Amino acid sequence: MNQSQEPQHDGGFIPDLCQVRAVFLLVLTTELVVLLFALARPSSGLLDWHYLGLASLLAQWVTLTAAGLICALRRQLESLGVPLATVAITLLVLVDTAAFTLFGQWLLNPALSPLDAPFTLLRNLLMAALITLMVLRYFHLQYQRRRQEEAEVEARLAALQARIQPHFLFNSMNTIASLIASDPEHAEEVVLDLSDLFRVSLNTAGTRLIPLSEELRLCERYLAIEKLRLGPRLEVDWHLDDSASELPVPPLILQPLMENAVYHGIQPLTGGGTIRVESERTRRWLYILIHNPLASDQAGRHQGQRMALENIRARLQAVYGDTAALKASQGSDHFTVTLRLPGNRENKA
Repeated sequence: MNQSQEPQHDGGFIPDLCQVRAVFLLVLTTELVVLLFALARPSSGLLDWHYLGLASLLAQWVTLTAAGLICALRRQLESLGVPLATVAITLLVLVDTAAFTLFGQWLLNPALSPLDAPFTLLRNLLMAALITLMVLRYFHLQYQRRRQEEAEVEARLAALQARIQPHFLFNSMNTIASLIASDPEHAEEVVLDLSDLFRVSLNTAGTRLIPLSEELRLCERYLAIEKLRLGPRLEVDWHLDDSASELPVPPLILQPLMENAVYHGIQPLTGGGTIRVESERTRRWLYILIHNPLASDQAGRHQGQRMALENIRARLQAVYGDTAALKASQGSDHFTVTLRLPGNRENKA
C-alpha cells in the first residue's frame, strides 16, 4: 500500500493551536501587545502596573479560551473557506472578549451594571476585532507563501523525476533489443517485467514518498531484467534491515543507483561481479549503501553516472532540505554510494 498517496491535511491557513509551541507563541504575542498598550497609556510613572496586570489577565484568558475553541473546531472552520472562517473566528473572539470583559467588570465591582461602562466593552471589542483580523491576515499570508514554496518544490521534483524515466526506458529497451536475437523467450519475459516495472513507476508519479519496501521491489524487478541480459555475470547480495521496510523514501531514488552499478560497474567487467545492497536503521537515520566493483579503466569516465548522482542530490535537497545526504566514494576497483535519510515514519517534505 502506498502510504504517501493518502490525502494529507495541510492545515489550511489556520495554525494548529493544539500544539504547545503554537500556544506559547500566541501567549507571548498577546503579552507583547498588552505591554505596548500599557506603555502607551498615560500614567504617573513609566508603566501602570495595575492596568498591565488586569489587562494581561483579561487578554490571556481570552487568548487561551479562543485558542482552545479554535483547536477543537479547526476542521469545521477550515471547511468554511477563508472568508467565512475569518468571520467565524472573529465572532468567536468577540463573544469570548465580551464574556470576559463583563465577567471582569462584575468581579471588580459587582454593583456596577455593564451599561454603566459601555465604552470599556466597546473598546475591548474593537481592539479584539482589529488584532484578530491582523493576526488572521498574517496567518493567511504565511499559508499562501507556504503553498507557493510547496508548489515550486513539487515542480522541481517532477522535472527531476522526468529526467530519470526516459533514461531508464532507453536502457531497458536496449536490454530487450539485445535479447531479441539471442534469446526471444527471455525477451518476451523482459517485456512483461518491464510493463510491470513501468506500471509501478507510473503509479508513483506525483508521489513524494513511498515505503522503502516498495522502492526495493522496483529495484529487484529492474535487476531481474538485467540478470536476464547479463546472466551469471550479475549477482546481487542483499543485507536489509527489516525494521526499515516501511520507512518513507522518495520514489525512484535507488533505481538510478542500481542502474549505475550495472552499467558502469558490472557490465564493463568481463567476469561481471556482485552488487551489494545494505540498509540499516538507527535511532535517527536510515542508511542505504550500494557497493559495486569497478574496472580500473572506468574511473572518472562516465558523465552519466555523475549526472544521476547530481539528480538524486537535487531531489533529496527538494524533499528533505539539508537533512538527507548522498555520499559517493570510489576506490581503484570499487564504487560505493551511501544514502542517509531521516529514520522516522513521519519524515516528509
